[in-house]
Amino acid sequence: MTEEQTHPTDPMTTPDDEQRWAELADLVLIVSREIQFRGYTDERAIPLSPSEGMVMRYLQHEPPAPPSRIATATGLQRTNLSTVLRGLEHKGLIERRADPGDRRGVTVHATDHGRANYALVRREWAAAVSAAAHHDSTHLDAALTLLGAVESGLAKSRPRSRATHPTTES
Repeated sequence: MTEEQTHPTDPMTTPDDEQRWAELADLVLIVSREIQFRGYTDERAIPLSPSEGMVMRYLQHEPPAPPSRIATATGLQRTNLSTVLRGLEHKGLIERRADPGDRRGVTVHATDHGRANYALVRREWAAAVSAAAHHDSTHLDAALTLLGAVESGLAKSRPRSRATHPTTES
């Protein structure tokens, strides 16, 4: 094991900070899984896999995009993305259209149904998380700021080749 592998945090990070960062990462993973376990109370909500959710989240905030851009932005391998897009298309949440600039390519668009589903599940997530925190929003802005910075930093430092990082996609 290299030194980088045994000490992945910044040299300025204290052992106590390292443990706290590890605890934060663990809690984020646990919270994410708990939200997924809950399912939805509204029968109109269409459940999505984590990969489908990443694609829909991307399409909510970006203009229609070619699959290659979606793969890069979400960190999904292109072959896995094709399967995800077929599933989302089958559920009526996205549609593929000929690229107006290059008729040989396609762009992926969220449908009205896809945008409505995303809004619906976000309302359910908000209600569940708020209730779990007993509706205490005292530190909510600080948590959003920190988690936003972590998400942005992780996305920017994402390894280019997933072949060297054996993670699974669900």
